[in-house]
Amino acid sequence: MKKLFFIAAAFIVTAGAMAQTTKPDDFAKFNTTKYDFGKVKQNVPAVYSFEITNTSDKPLVIENAHATCGCTVPEYQKDPILPGKTAKIKVQYNAANGGQFDKTVYVKLAGVDEEKALGITGEVLPAEAFDAWTKDEAAKAAAATAEKEKTTKSKTKGKNKSGK
Repeated sequence: MKKLFFIAAAFIVTAGAMAQTTKPDDFAKFNTTKYDFGKVKQNVPAVYSFEITNTSDKPLVIENAHATCGCTVPEYQKDPILPGKTAKIKVQYNAANGGQFDKTVYVKLAGVDEEKALGITGEVLPAEAFDAWTKDEAAKAAAATAEKEKTTKSKTKGKNKSGK
């Protein structure tokens, strides 16, 4: 009876060890798993394309990609991704609602047990606020450029034509 128990226990342990879960990272590499849009203008869709590279020795198929809400739409190629090749998963956020957003797109690869989570974040500003922010950022960039040019000119002012 003890022998039968030990054989059954060994069989269960062996079966459990063989039933390992496959993960997307075992077959593919993503350029990033999180993208921050920063500030975006309300009602102007924000788009980012995640890159997926097939790191396996067999063609890789994106079986499905779905978002956590209807405001985010993923698009992906249906054709297999050949070994060593890269494809894009385009994610579009509609930016209809103002405020912070944090959305997730789940990617399911054929023959892989787990899904891969890709995230997008940002802040949607009303048109007037976005335009004011953009103008302010442009003014800051222009001031920084002017300061850099001023510093460069003052460093080269004392040099003669030979560079001394």
